[in-house]
Amino acid sequence: MTHVWTADLIAPDQDFAGAPLLRKEFDLAAGHGDVVAATLHVTAHGVVEPSINGAAVSDEVLTPGWSSYEWRLRYRSYDVTPLVAEVSVLGLALGNGWFRGRLGWSGRGAFYGSELAGLAELHVEFTDGHRQVVGTDTTWQAGPSATTANDLYDGQTIDARLTSTAWTAPGADLTGWVGVHAVEHDAGRLQPYVGPPVRRHEVLHPVKVWTSPAGATLVDFGQNLVGWLRFTVRGPVGTEITLRHAEVLEHDELGTRPLRSAKATDRFVLSGGEDVFEPTMTFHGFRYAEVTGWPGELTPDAIEAVVVHSELRRTGTLECSDELLNQLHRNVVWGLKGNFLDVPTDCPQRDERLGWTGDIAAFAPSAAYLYDVSGFLDNWLADVDLEQQHADGLVPFVVPDVLKYVDAPSDFPAPESTAIWSDAAAWVPWALWEAYGDREALARHYPAMTAHARRVEGLLSDTDLWDTGFQFGDWLDPQAPPDDPIKAKADNGVVATACYYRTLRQVSAAAEVLDRTDDASYFSALADRVHSAFGKHYVTDGGRITSDCATVYALAIEFGLLDGADRQGAGDRLAELARANGYRVSTGFAGTPFVTGALSSTGHLDDAYRLLLERECPSWLYPVTMGATTVWERWDSMLPDGTINPGEMTSFNHYALGAVADWMHRTIGGIAPLAPGYARVLVEPQPGGGLTWARGGLDTLHGRIETSWSIDGNRFQLDVTIPDGVAATVRVPGEDAVEVGAGKHHYATSLA
Repeated sequence: MTHVWTADLIAPDQDFAGAPLLRKEFDLAAGHGDVVAATLHVTAHGVVEPSINGAAVSDEVLTPGWSSYEWRLRYRSYDVTPLVAEVSVLGLALGNGWFRGRLGWSGRGAFYGSELAGLAELHVEFTDGHRQVVGTDTTWQAGPSATTANDLYDGQTIDARLTSTAWTAPGADLTGWVGVHAVEHDAGRLQPYVGPPVRRHEVLHPVKVWTSPAGATLVDFGQNLVGWLRFTVRGPVGTEITLRHAEVLEHDELGTRPLRSAKATDRFVLSGGEDVFEPTMTFHGFRYAEVTGWPGELTPDAIEAVVVHSELRRTGTLECSDELLNQLHRNVVWGLKGNFLDVPTDCPQRDERLGWTGDIAAFAPSAAYLYDVSGFLDNWLADVDLEQQHADGLVPFVVPDVLKYVDAPSDFPAPESTAIWSDAAAWVPWALWEAYGDREALARHYPAMTAHARRVEGLLSDTDLWDTGFQFGDWLDPQAPPDDPIKAKADNGVVATACYYRTLRQVSAAAEVLDRTDDASYFSALADRVHSAFGKHYVTDGGRITSDCATVYALAIEFGLLDGADRQGAGDRLAELARANGYRVSTGFAGTPFVTGALSSTGHLDDAYRLLLERECPSWLYPVTMGATTVWERWDSMLPDGTINPGEMTSFNHYALGAVADWMHRTIGGIAPLAPGYARVLVEPQPGGGLTWARGGLDTLHGRIETSWSIDGNRFQLDVTIPDGVAATVRVPGEDAVEVGAGKHHYATSLA
């Protein structure tokens, strides 16, 4: 339920190095009995850490996250009943966060405003029904914290000599504190969270601490992660410990070039006593850290890495007999965790970390299997809708769209709808519908789906093709130049038109689900026109497609643009191209999520497995053989000699190319939805690639679906568990499909 606010949004009269403390001391109302309930509603311009009497009200961090602040500022509500006392201090610690910190590669920040501010309202209910409200207003006070610098990209500096908890206690000496002032704002922007908060998760310990050839102390945590370092230390007063973070090593030193201008550096100044350091107003993408200034010898038990991301429930699993594939799957999982930190970002480490729409458009089905991302992506799609509403139906490249405030480089395109990226407005809601079957969620996102479809309709040429204007196309085609990733083999018109056809089919299907019959007919007819135009202008007899490369065949096959002999001919040509390329990947962002499916669905399962299992670069397993623990942005983010790709855009934690996990779940695990929310499920494991066993599992709204298969000689055995309320179609290799209901089922057959 949305809270009706009466408090003021307040800012400190002095900025206090971008990390001010706000404070209000108050007495509980007398004569009304005991406190029976106390609820704190809180948000900020910036990030906020609320406390009552020095106790944190929650274990959440980086609240209220990042939304399209111009139109939506989320707030959190906490039960704080155990924390209030007869005399209490309500405190807010503020930081720059996304609101005022650096965003994007321009080097600039403060895109949403120049002042940090806090908004809080404490509602206390007593036994006699009396309610007391304590909210932010101009009677609050503001003072300094121990944080002397903070930025999401650049890191946090904490001076323990300034640390004090006295400000959290009643009657504190507030020498040096100042007043606050009210900040005008639109209370209509305030909305409760619909997605999960950000929290700490795993804690990882070093697997190695050593001295580099240059004399630096390096720490390896064994896993590329997102979060920060935490430690307790004692040393001489004024000693400064500096932590630099990076995802990889290069020439046996910290490989920081991919960070571009992001400093990713935390600094801690010691008090002379025992100090606990945890920089909760920043985050870094890293596996390695360089530590300087540590008093004495740094040992592995002295420091730990805290993993931070949005709170998500794991739902899907997959493992098999090939350990390299298992590591690839783990890499996909870790890539999701690192980039699902309040916003689905492209990368978590460099001076970018933006909600690129194309990445999640490709990855949404994989994400929706691995975790319950319904709330997380529902929240992000609310901002897609808002950005779209204020841009005449245009889905921007990134959401929230901070790029609209940045002076674009001379070679950067003017904003306009773009295939795959803008298609996220349809593809992501449809992926959620297939995974969770939430009709209300589909209805919420339907206006954005149709607005995108109608805008692109106006961009079609007279031939009904989407063949004009800027396109990212098959971005990061591995055969494109490292410094020019847009130069793909696939024709942009083919890619864009195919993607638009897919969008129209999804929008038409959504209209049918929502009983929008006129819309369903309109978009279905438009899809038929686009289908016809695609065939007329791009397809020749036998299924050959303009630009004759893997991506165009993959999209045409998987999106249903080909029939009969043309479809089979396209599949045969795709397999031929895969073989000719030595089964190394030749697709970029557009083709990669679909290429294995296009092969297996046209009778080329062995070729699909060969492509998946190839180890030479470019391939999915090449990074694994190079020690990767997350999915890379480029197939060759690290070159075989251990040096970093020379391009200026090189991340070692980008989930988009991990979209092949969706095919792995369906084909190796053998679990795919036949009805929204897995009310009906297809169980069809398709063994290949020399795999001898695999296990898959998925927690659905109806219960857990499990598969387990093995091959011994030519004997194939499959065990399936279906929960109550789910109907399953089971297909065993070489056998007719069978329909089964809830329960445990066993199948055995001989393979040809």
